[in-house]
Amino acid sequence: MISVITPVYNGKRFIEFCIKNVIDQKCPDMEHIIVDGGSTDGTVEIIQRYAERYDHIRWVSEKDKGQSDAMNKGIRLAEGNIIGILNADDYYEPSVLSRIESIFNRLNEPSFITGNCNIWDELNNLIIINKPRNLSLDDLMKGPKINPFPANPSAYFYHKSLHNIVGYYDTDDHYTMDLDFILRAVQAAHTYYIDEIW
Repeated sequence: MISVITPVYNGKRFIEFCIKNVIDQKCPDMEHIIVDGGSTDGTVEIIQRYAERYDHIRWVSEKDKGQSDAMNKGIRLAEGNIIGILNADDYYEPSVLSRIESIFNRLNEPSFITGNCNIWDELNNLIIINKPRNLSLDDLMKGPKINPFPANPSAYFYHKSLHNIVGYYDTDDHYTMDLDFILRAVQAAHTYYIDEIW
C-alpha cells in the first residue's frame, strides 16, 4: 500500500485541491494521511468534510514542532510500505500512484525512486523541469547546478523501512529537511531514476 503524507498548517487555500488530487488518482491501494498542525483558518473543517466521505483519508490535528515533525507523525501512522510526501500546495500528475505501485512491485527493499518534477512560478509559468538523474551521494554533493537533486518530495517515493536504517526527518531542520533525508537515504537504499513527470 502507498501512504501519502500531507503536512499542513493554515492551508485552507490549497488543502481541498490537494485532497481532490489524491482522490482523482483512483489508486485502490493507498491511504492519504493529513497531519494538520492545529490550523485556525478553516483547513480542519475541509479535511473533516472529506474524511467523512472517503475511507482512505486519515487525519490528525494538533500542535507540532513544524513540518518535519508533522511528516514524521504521518510516517509513524502510515500503514503502507511505500511512502510519498505531498505538500498541500503540490500535486501528482494523473495515475502516478498506480504507476508507483507497479514499479515498487519489482523492487528490492529498501528502495528510493524519483521522477521528474515541474517547477512553476506564482503565475503558473513553467520555470524548469527538475530531472534528478544521478542519485549517488557523490553526484548529489556536486550541487544543483552540476547535478540536480530531487527538488520536491512529490516526485520521490521510498520504502517505509528506510526510516529504520537512516532515521526520520530532522525536527530541528525547517528548510532543508528533505535534502538532508535524501542524502542519508541514497547511502542505504537501492536508488532509481524514472524519466517521467510525476
